[in-house]
Amino acid sequence: MSKKKANAPTSNTIALNKKAKHEYHIEERFEAGLALLGWEVKSLRAGKAQLVDAYVLLKDGEAWLLGSHITPLNTASTHVIADPTRTRKLLLHAKEIAKIVGQVNQAGYTCIPLALYWKKNRVKCEIALVKGKKLFDKRATEKERDWNRQKQRIMREANT
Repeated sequence: MSKKKANAPTSNTIALNKKAKHEYHIEERFEAGLALLGWEVKSLRAGKAQLVDAYVLLKDGEAWLLGSHITPLNTASTHVIADPTRTRKLLLHAKEIAKIVGQVNQAGYTCIPLALYWKKNRVKCEIALVKGKKLFDKRATEKERDWNRQKQRIMREANT
């Protein structure tokens, strides 16, 4: 019995929040499950998700993903009224939620989603405790990135 892997995706990543690394200092990461509807899972398999302006809301001992956009497929959501930006529940352990709530309330942290990805047959959301970067931090990061690129270019030219 062989398993069929002909149409398997090359990457497990569904969506990335690229803006997060530019806007925030990432302090600590958590892996959370995501409570989804059937049409959302089909849309995620097609890669129709965005995390651009998404954030995590902590309320009543639960974590919720707000602002994420999952575009409904025409073929998958024919019998239901699909809300692409609905609030989705994040599935975390109580200790993790308590730790996140403590940091957010006390130390001025924010909680944002970094990525959506597949783990086996489940959708996981990587969330992180972050602190906002100041303008000079963003410039320093950009300067360092440019310098690293320049170093790579110089090394490549020296080796040839």
